[in-house]
Amino acid sequence: MMEDGPETDGPRSSMPAELHHPHSEYSQWKFKLFRVRSMERAPLPSETQPEKGAFIGISPPAAPNIELDNGMGPGSVMKLCLGGKSKENVEGPGQRVDMKLQEMDTHMNHLRCLCRLCGMALRKAKGPVHDVHGDLDQASKGALRKMGCKFTSWPEVIVKVFKVDVTEDIESVHPLSFCHRCWMAAIRGGGVCSFSRTRVPEWKPHSSLCHLCSPRKTSFQRTGRKRRKTIRRAQSLAKRTRWDQGDSIAVGERRALRRPVLKAWRKLSIQREQWVRNITHCQKDHLSTKLISEKLPVDFLASFTCLVCDHLLSDPVQSPCGHLFCRSCIIKYSYVLGPHCPACNLRCAPDDFTSPAKIFLSALQSLPLLCPKSGCGKQVKLDSFKAHCLDHDLDEQDANKQSSELDNYQLNNKGGRPRQHLLSLTRRAQKHRLRDLKNQVKTFADKEEGGDLKSVCLTLFLLALRSENEHRQADELEAMMQGRGSGLHPAVCLAIRVNTFLSCSQYHKMYRTVKATSGRQIFQPLHTLRAAEKELLPGFHQFEWQPALKNVSASCNVGIINGLSGWASSVDDSLADTITRRFRYDVALVSALKDLEEDIMEGLRESGMEDSACTSGFSVMIKESCDGMGDVSEKHGGGPVVPEKAVRFSFTIMSVSILAADKEEEVTIFMEPKPNSELSCKPLCLTFVDESDHETLTAILRPIVAERNAMKESRLILSIGGLLRSFRFHFRGTGYDEKMVREMEGLEASGSTYVCTLCDSGRAEASENMVLHSITRSHEENLERYEIWRTNPFSESADELRDRVKGVSAKPFMETHPTMDALHCDIGNATEFYKIFQDEIGEVYQKANPSREARRSWRAALDKQLRNKVKLKPVMRMNGNFARRLMTLEAVEAVCELVPSEARREALRELMRLYLQMKPVWRATCPAKECPDQLCRYSFNSQRFADLLSSTFKYRYNGKIPNYLHKTLAHVPEIIERDGSIGAWASEGNESANKLFRRFRKMNARQSKAFELVDVLKHHWLYTSKYLQKFMEAHKDSVKALQASIEPVESQDDEDMSLEVNDF
Repeated sequence: MMEDGPETDGPRSSMPAELHHPHSEYSQWKFKLFRVRSMERAPLPSETQPEKGAFIGISPPAAPNIELDNGMGPGSVMKLCLGGKSKENVEGPGQRVDMKLQEMDTHMNHLRCLCRLCGMALRKAKGPVHDVHGDLDQASKGALRKMGCKFTSWPEVIVKVFKVDVTEDIESVHPLSFCHRCWMAAIRGGGVCSFSRTRVPEWKPHSSLCHLCSPRKTSFQRTGRKRRKTIRRAQSLAKRTRWDQGDSIAVGERRALRRPVLKAWRKLSIQREQWVRNITHCQKDHLSTKLISEKLPVDFLASFTCLVCDHLLSDPVQSPCGHLFCRSCIIKYSYVLGPHCPACNLRCAPDDFTSPAKIFLSALQSLPLLCPKSGCGKQVKLDSFKAHCLDHDLDEQDANKQSSELDNYQLNNKGGRPRQHLLSLTRRAQKHRLRDLKNQVKTFADKEEGGDLKSVCLTLFLLALRSENEHRQADELEAMMQGRGSGLHPAVCLAIRVNTFLSCSQYHKMYRTVKATSGRQIFQPLHTLRAAEKELLPGFHQFEWQPALKNVSASCNVGIINGLSGWASSVDDSLADTITRRFRYDVALVSALKDLEEDIMEGLRESGMEDSACTSGFSVMIKESCDGMGDVSEKHGGGPVVPEKAVRFSFTIMSVSILAADKEEEVTIFMEPKPNSELSCKPLCLTFVDESDHETLTAILRPIVAERNAMKESRLILSIGGLLRSFRFHFRGTGYDEKMVREMEGLEASGSTYVCTLCDSGRAEASENMVLHSITRSHEENLERYEIWRTNPFSESADELRDRVKGVSAKPFMETHPTMDALHCDIGNATEFYKIFQDEIGEVYQKANPSREARRSWRAALDKQLRNKVKLKPVMRMNGNFARRLMTLEAVEAVCELVPSEARREALRELMRLYLQMKPVWRATCPAKECPDQLCRYSFNSQRFADLLSSTFKYRYNGKIPNYLHKTLAHVPEIIERDGSIGAWASEGNESANKLFRRFRKMNARQSKAFELVDVLKHHWLYTSKYLQKFMEAHKDSVKALQASIEPVESQDDEDMSLEVNDF
């Protein structure tokens, strides 16, 4: 670099900012005192055109005097006001040092000793110093990673912890390091917060009153100790000067000149170069003049040199005064030292710079440069110098691995921090950097691949992995692109979570464990599962009712709602002390139909039905179930006091049929294969209420009844298979036990004289004639009888009125289908046989009134015999499993060992054989196909069974008969003839879901029971989704991939690694 001599250093120096006071601030009388003859000859500031973009507080200087008079440099108004002396006249030969640069160098040295975040001196904080703009070291990254922080650079951590953005910091204004105390505060906060009150100071640019260069304490802060010395700073002129009539030098300047001068330990031009280098930082970006191969004249070479950094011009700009600079250098120089020309001190803002003439730029690009590569020695023009250096680097390195140092000889400096790696950037920064590539790939995909951008990007990634010999990852990516990847589908992961009853925390722990163990993401994260849940839960699909449902909102996106919403509030009414959550009935039916979309379309294809033939719409048969779940109290939870018992209302889509245009009978295109499974019984409403509380249960189920009645009179318009189709719904309330039927139909309790809910027979009449009865009751008839009971139009007595209405004592609020529940029929009959066994052991047919102690001894003997012979443990209350094992010939043989009389033993065996002949008829889903022989002989068997009860067991059935035993003997053939089945319409699916409620509640244990019900209802619905069940069946082989990823086994034969998928 060329060294400036004492003669050439003057024009390159700049005027300090403190000397540029505006002329208008002086009053008129001071202006007259300061006015001298030499000033009158100088141009006034008002005669010059003000510059654009001037900073506030700096007046525009006068136009420079290009022609020097008697060797004097260009002067300004302020120089003339100070005595007409320029900088060369004020300073001696040993003091030609740019004072402003010296001040900035001192200021930046002070900044290097301070912490960026707390402002404290770095030497006071024990420990290492950390770079503000650097990347995280291994220790810091490991400590933050343990606390869940995944940041890789300090600016990201500082923004989160201290709420300060350091990405735009400037070296001349902000410190570049922070102390170990702030590092500890960031680590303790986990990279996201701060537990210490760290007040980040506001850093300001250097000025004449800079508190770093001249710190002063106020009077009330001073202590009794000795006053600290002021930090030495650059020499500056006094604020106010007194004029001496005999001399043109101000007294303030003389006083400043008397101060001791700093010893110049290095050459002044070299010192000035160092100061400018600290400001511009362009040594690695701009080319030195020493690279010019030929010996050029000094003045010619100076025209291509930047007047700030003394490098060859890079992206040159020209000031209004005609001087040339590098664009980045003059911008940084103007920001630090003020908006004026470094050569002539003319005020010029960055907006005033223009591009030089084209002939000058062509001459600059034609300069011959000598290649600095050892062994090359080739002369290259400036415009091709960068490409020549890149060729050298490509010869040394591999063609696919480009070094990050290829841009060291770029001609234009973009400024800012060093370029970060793509993966270390934020998502927004990644999008910004790759926006051009994204547009090119998108254009190619639209032109060549029909807009399939995803396939193009995946193919590019696959080719990149193949070129890098990463064949394992490439095989996994190719398998994923072909739909057979090792990662499980989100629906499969959701089905695994629901079917294994995993809470959110348990699933997330399993997800992280498998990912850390196998190194691959086999399971999907929780947010992916939540997105899959939305498509399966009610409230996702659009639909329409024609005509619109009465008193029901037309909104489609309705999820789980409060079952008490819309409760009528008046002076007499009070809110129920219960919690209930439910789906809207129509929205739930839409979601259930969309879940069966594949089955419906498959049924249409198998039946040969075309869309043109499906003109009359579809008919959907719905089975409704409602039953209490008993005591479901848990130890956890809080909130309001709620009942310990719960009730669930659910429904099952039994069949979907359609009437074709050319056929007379409906064609069933879907039939539920497992109607009594808990997988097909979808929950609609969950509530904490006792099923015996008639008023509360009526109020909760009343909106469901209103929605069901509205759907009966309308048809649903829903998209199935890509076409809009219409559906009509038919509801059958068959999944109720005896107690629930009497509650809904307003009948007396089960111990009433009127034993049956299907006919009007009394208990005595039913015991005399056990077989010959027909179904006479209906919902409409019960409503009419309730009106008679309420109004008593014939003014009858209570007994006469009760006999007229046949046991109706309350208003029926829900229509039930007149049938019998197969599950509770089994349980009721097993309870009756259990009592018959006790009576036969004690020979009650010979005893009139046995004592209670005798009955206890008979029961104990029966329980002991069943435990020893049949392995049947006694229960407090009869359940379905106990009933199935009790009603067998093996159990009868065990009981017969305790019966003394051989004739009574033969009667018990005959009674059990007849019962086992009749049982398949009401338990079968389709008795005409499954047990046609038993169906044909049912009337004969029931008559024989009734004869045995009337003769051999007359002691027990003299004038009385149990409810379910009466229905078994009297109404089964009529129901089978009318409905085709009894077992398919049972409540077994709803009863089987009781255990699911307890498991889901334990899985989603929360402090609020209201939130518990929401989670239980949501996961119970997902548990019954056929979409998830099909995914589980289709991806059951994924267990092998999971096991192989967790415990890899080296084996040539994959068949040896088979697993039992059923347990999974």
